[in-house]
Amino acid sequence: MKTKFIFITGGVLSSLGKGLAAASIGALLEARGLSVTLQKLDPYINVDPGTMNPFQHGEVFVTDDGAETDLDLGHYERYTRAKLGQRHNYTSGRIYNSVISKERRGEYLGGTVQVIPHVTDEIKQAVTQLDGEADIAIIEIGGTIGDIEGLPFIEAIRQLRGDLGKENSLYIHVTYVPYIKTAGELKTKPTQHSVKELRSVGIHPDILLCRTEMELPQGLKSKIGLFCDVKEDRVITARDVDCIYEVPLRFHQEGLDERIVESLNIWTRAPILTPWEDLVARIGQPQHAVRIAMVGKYVNLRESYKSLNEALFHGGVANSSRVEIDYINSEEVRGDALAERLAQADGILVPGGFGSRGIPGKLEAITYARENRIPFLGICLGMQLAVIEFARNVAGLPLADSTEFSSNTPDPVIYLMKEWYDYRTDTVQVRDETTQKGGTMRLGAYPCRIEEDSVAYRAYGASEIFERHRHRYEFNNSYREPLGEVGLSFTGLSPDGELVEIVEIKNHPWFLGCQFHPEFKSRPLEPHPLFRAFIQAALNYRASNNDGG
Repeated sequence: MKTKFIFITGGVLSSLGKGLAAASIGALLEARGLSVTLQKLDPYINVDPGTMNPFQHGEVFVTDDGAETDLDLGHYERYTRAKLGQRHNYTSGRIYNSVISKERRGEYLGGTVQVIPHVTDEIKQAVTQLDGEADIAIIEIGGTIGDIEGLPFIEAIRQLRGDLGKENSLYIHVTYVPYIKTAGELKTKPTQHSVKELRSVGIHPDILLCRTEMELPQGLKSKIGLFCDVKEDRVITARDVDCIYEVPLRFHQEGLDERIVESLNIWTRAPILTPWEDLVARIGQPQHAVRIAMVGKYVNLRESYKSLNEALFHGGVANSSRVEIDYINSEEVRGDALAERLAQADGILVPGGFGSRGIPGKLEAITYARENRIPFLGICLGMQLAVIEFARNVAGLPLADSTEFSSNTPDPVIYLMKEWYDYRTDTVQVRDETTQKGGTMRLGAYPCRIEEDSVAYRAYGASEIFERHRHRYEFNNSYREPLGEVGLSFTGLSPDGELVEIVEIKNHPWFLGCQFHPEFKSRPLEPHPLFRAFIQAALNYRASNNDGG
């Protein structure tokens, strides 16, 4: 199978939605019966986003094989059936690291190592390794045209047009057409300059996706096409939408998928878009509403919890419900102010994270959920804190803690497990506090066996699941018996019984903590079972309160 490649670049400014555009194009091509894969090329020098601050970079998306990747890979997986991993996200840091390693090993035979051809060849190899994986490979170039760090990637995809041939490669440029209110006009000059910049480095875009607040009149499309030397029918309106899951349908209405298969000389069936149409219809007509309090420390930047926000939204769609999220900063909101906010919630969620900031506020929220019998979902660190809260306030261990926060705690209910069996590599992993940060992590998809008489089993309807992890610390099995005796249930374990994956509280309507990140596997067309069940529990709680129960 010969793969055809689509390269997506962006101009004018950042945050135009290249990732959503790439994902939506993938959805449209799949609807036509084609298989797709996607890749993100990021110009920043970090080897991967694993150690980057969420305030700067947003969330780190984790794949089944344990890759810590850009959040756009989350969009790709949510919109398509593609299963992505290490080879679907490259950064400048990773590319240069590989080139320098080859130079040190003498693979360049003592030659002078240069950006062209050595760095560009490394990028081309990263891209072309996808050949044969799917009918279409969609490659998104991060950053904005004109950024100095992105130039090697642009040069590499310029060269690939000659290597692949015109019928096997397509350039799509995402640009911006602003509406100036005082003039009452849409302005095309930013798009013209962006395309000029792109052409100055040797790339002539085949299709323009014009991000804008309103429909582009045909006359304006003609003008853009003329000045940018792009066919008029390939100037596509990418209008702002109320819901991001409308984007594939809007692109189809603009004829984007038809232009793509025409340009790449592919014969396909007519697209089957009924699932997306039904989804958008359900989103537009919710029958219920539910309020979820999300208590975390990155709440001021929504991109930090991108997959989590989407998974809650999916859970709402599965229950014909609108989900309102009350983002509560656990560092700033405490005591009575926190209790007042939580009293308005139908469910409480404590997400993952690292470090000790904001921990007391999260513990207060967990106590409130437990004592007031409000549906609770704790994810990763949220699960660990649920264990700590239970140990302190129910099991009579007031100094219980995680060694992440207190290395001298007398009751380390959460700790750094020195050895554990890695099901993905079939090896025993050894780690301690001196190991490099990435090396201490449990990353990727691991199996979990679920007890049948549990909240988790009722949600999943299965006794074995595979979920994605991103954490260092584990539950300390020395405390399984004393905590279990006073009501903490360990309903999800690794197949060898050593790793605690799910905890629940007996005699609570819906209280679940999971060591993994279920949000990474939720899809709009396939909502994750835990989020579906959590939102259902929140709706039940809301109904019982409204009934005076």
